[in-house]
Order: sequence, then C-alpha cells, then structure tokens
Amino acid sequence: MKLGPFVAHPGGEGNLGKRASAQTPRSLSKNSPNRQVLTAKMGRLYRLRQRRGASVVEFAIVAPVFIMLVFGMIEYGRMVMVQQVITNASREGARRAIVDGATTSEIQTLVKDYLQGGAMKTTSLTVVVTPNPPSSAKSGDPVTVRLEMPFKDVSWLPGQWFLGSQQLKAETTMRRESVN
Repeated sequence: MKLGPFVAHPGGEGNLGKRASAQTPRSLSKNSPNRQVLTAKMGRLYRLRQRRGASVVEFAIVAPVFIMLVFGMIEYGRMVMVQQVITNASREGARRAIVDGATTSEIQTLVKDYLQGGAMKTTSLTVVVTPNPPSSAKSGDPVTVRLEMPFKDVSWLPGQWFLGSQQLKAETTMRRESVN
C-alpha cells in the first residue's frame, strides 16, 4: 500500500524512510496515517528520554554499592590468601625448629624469607618460638612456632576500610626430633 512518498506495511506502522525523518507531525495533514505513526514514534522517543534520566539516577544509587561489594570480595580473598601463606610459613618454621641445631634467630629468618617470597612486608611480623631456644626441648616435647601480623600491612586497599584492624595469626606445634 502506497501513501504518497511513504510506504506503509500491512503490519500497521509505516516505514518512515529518509524523506519522513525530515517531516514533523505538524507538516503532515491531520488525517494522514503517517502523521499518527510519526506522532507515536516521537511519543516513544520522548518517553525513552525521560526513562534515560531514571536510569542515570538508578546507576548513581547502585554503582557505589556494587563497587564496595567488589572491593570487599577482593579484600576478603586477599585475607584468605595471606592467612594461608602465614600458616605455611609457621609450618616451615616448625619443621626447622624440631631438628637438632635449630636456633630462634634461624627460624625467624626462615619465616621472614618465606613471607618475603610471597611478596609480603614483614616489618610488623611477630615470630615467637616456644621453647626458646628450641634445642632446649627434649625428644618428643612440643615445639611451637607462632606468627602474628596485622592485615593492614598486607592489604591492597589503603586505610582500614574492611579488615585493616584484623590480626592474622598462625601457630604450628610439632614434636621435637633429636638423637638421645
């Protein structure tokens, strides 16, 4: 069906080609079906523009919450990883502490080197070996290596947003091995 310069489809809405885009609803006759189609499309466009403002407001409300959730997940993941590395470092220290000839300073150096290999600062790390020195324990007695480190020293986020005030702790106890 052909209506002047416009082509109407059987579905009802007209195909408003290049020529129609230059026209406004006022320039078409009142009874023209193309005017109704053009008016309906402009109404949808107007409602879409109004909706775009609502989308901006919704994004402004949701974005900070979403960003905080993402950073919180990253921070908790980092905490779990660091806790695992600290636990492994205490195990390595305890393994060294149970053999003959181990000294407390040697164990502390071993633990700090292990943590620095994991790209962690060891400036505020506390390493406690019980008994001190570990060679004073008899065969079969427990030897404990305990580590404490503030999470703020290994956090990727500045300040104490999520877990900055947490102390990460790990303790490993093994039986002393020595020749009687």
